[in-house]
Amino acid sequence: MLDPVYEECGIVAAVDLGRDAVTGERYDQADDVGRLVPRMLLDIQNRGQLAAGCSVYNPADRMRIRTHKGLGSVREVFRLYDGDRHRALMDPLRGTAAIGHNRYATSGGDDPEYAQPYERRHGRLHKWFSFCFNGNVANHRQLLARLQHDLGYHQLYPDCDTELFMHYIAFHQRGSQPRDWAGVFRYLCRIVDGAWSIALLTAAGDCCVARDPSGLKPLCWGYRGRHLLVASESIALQNLGVTTITDVEPGTMLHIRDGQVRHHRLRRRARRSHCFFEWVYFANVASHLDGRSVYQARNRMGRALGRIESQPITRDHIVVPVPDTSKAAGDGFAYELGIPSIEGLVRNRYSGDRTFIEGNDRRAKVARKFIALRGILEGKKVFLIDDSLVRSTTITYLAAYIRDEGKAAEIHVRLACPPIMGPCFYGIDMSSIGELFAPRFLDAPVTRGPLPAEVLDRMAADFGVDSINYLPVDAVARCIGLPCSQLCQACIDLRYPTPAGRALYAEAVAARHQGHSGRLTTAGTCGDALGACKE
Repeated sequence: MLDPVYEECGIVAAVDLGRDAVTGERYDQADDVGRLVPRMLLDIQNRGQLAAGCSVYNPADRMRIRTHKGLGSVREVFRLYDGDRHRALMDPLRGTAAIGHNRYATSGGDDPEYAQPYERRHGRLHKWFSFCFNGNVANHRQLLARLQHDLGYHQLYPDCDTELFMHYIAFHQRGSQPRDWAGVFRYLCRIVDGAWSIALLTAAGDCCVARDPSGLKPLCWGYRGRHLLVASESIALQNLGVTTITDVEPGTMLHIRDGQVRHHRLRRRARRSHCFFEWVYFANVASHLDGRSVYQARNRMGRALGRIESQPITRDHIVVPVPDTSKAAGDGFAYELGIPSIEGLVRNRYSGDRTFIEGNDRRAKVARKFIALRGILEGKKVFLIDDSLVRSTTITYLAAYIRDEGKAAEIHVRLACPPIMGPCFYGIDMSSIGELFAPRFLDAPVTRGPLPAEVLDRMAADFGVDSINYLPVDAVARCIGLPCSQLCQACIDLRYPTPAGRALYAEAVAARHQGHSGRLTTAGTCGDALGACKE
């Protein structure tokens, strides 16, 4: 993607059951699962690069739960660049259950206090817990007001969903007797409007993983011998040798204690609303989400885009996918048209996504991030394939770079996603309406068929390219392989699946009409971040 948006995190969990999950054979010695967490987090690093961390439960350790977290990539936080330093770090992080987290967020910035997991210590073991969270609370303002005014809690970071969850979990566990953890999560299902997946450990030996009733965020689990493993994406389990991977059903919870695994339904079945953007851009291309292959979905999106292509094809036409998430779509587009898909644009692997030398020169940023191969592009009519387009702040410069440096004869931008028409309130770093590209040309989503030709011509002129086209909205569900009724496509069709989402969109429209340029937040009104500490 040229103008990247960010998923708000990934979560993992690992538990030693003390027995083989298939044969039932019991083991005398406990096995350390803390060592698995960095490896699992590496496989879902695509979901967040700002911070990482883990919490480990060890019944033989006086501390019971130990937490390590920090700013940076998984490699940096867990010191994977140095074997001795990594082993020294992980030596005290041994235990029979562990959870882990990757974070990206538009709120909190580089403040290490926002890194997860969040640990809440207490003298009563059932009240001592650590947890990590993926998603966004759409009714944050209402829950924060109730927390502070009705329940008497003080929140250190008012914009932070994770702290909000922590206080509500603690409130439900008040009293001297342990509460049933399924009851705690049923309570969360009742009060929270939004998207969430949670992994939680207690100092009493419980491990819980749960998914919101709509299933907006992905979560899966599987057995590997004596281990039960959980992750936001299947690739983290597959790379550890898990052969049977099962999606956590929306509105359900796994509770593991003393080697026993119990499944609980937290709420009667609600309408599923899986985020379609996971398949378009966020997820690792090797993952399966809710039974559907990410690679196959992206490839079918490219093929569907190719089937509506109107340009007369010549021997000079080539397909150039924008590295890296657009390759599957680019290959599908090229296959459908019978023309070559070529790596005419190469990502500079050594520039890094986080740098202190970028400055404000976007053209220079493009030149540092990509290398145009003139020997491939010169004189060619280039179909530049990208998986999606949100703000358009980079594509103009990239097109000019390909034309000037690569000497391409023509540039035709093709997008394997429909136009982004509205913000996301469920955990995606996506702009306000005023910052989005498509609403400048469209008053409402076009939900059937291609966009009007005159609209596409105006868009192409704005970019300075020869033509542009988008995947139609009604093609998305077919390409993913799920019914439209089971997908959240709010950012492309403006049909928000929850009451708070619909209310926030109405506020966003009003803010745009009033001329606000900031982003609407779930924690406040017009501000600097789209969502409330969207982990």
